Amino acid sequence: MARPFSDDLRERVVGAVAREGLSCRAAAKRFGIGVSTAIDWVRRLRETGSAAPGQMGGHKPRAISGEHRVWLIDRCRAQAFTLRGLVAELGERGLKVDYSAVRTFVHEEGLRYKKRRWSPASASGPMLPPGGRAG
Repeated sequence: MARPFSDDLRERVVGAVAREGLSCRAAAKRFGIGVSTAIDWVRRLRETGSAAPGQMGGHKPRAISGEHRVWLIDRCRAQAFTLRGLVAELGERGLKVDYSAVRTFVHEEGLRYKKRRWSPASASGPMLPPGGRAG
């Protein structure tokens, strides 16, 4: 994962723009960074008073928690289910989640679901080779 540029470099770039009157393009060339990066740092300094980077990453809480978690566990243990069906049922209960959130939840909770078996659409007889004659 990429890391933000150092605070020292950020301060030197915005200082060159603010104190020396350089354009963002000239400051970017002098310090070997991208023009859009210099523009972003100067904008950040104007808006927040600091050119320091914002937060990178972090923990995103699970969408399926609390009473929805309890309901979903009970629901999965009560009868057979499909993941897409669970997404629809949660939507009816007022929780909008996507397929991957439900899949992750079911996997982490150790709940099982039976996958459908594939069967051909017309399995009435044996497969014949091209030409229609059996050998």
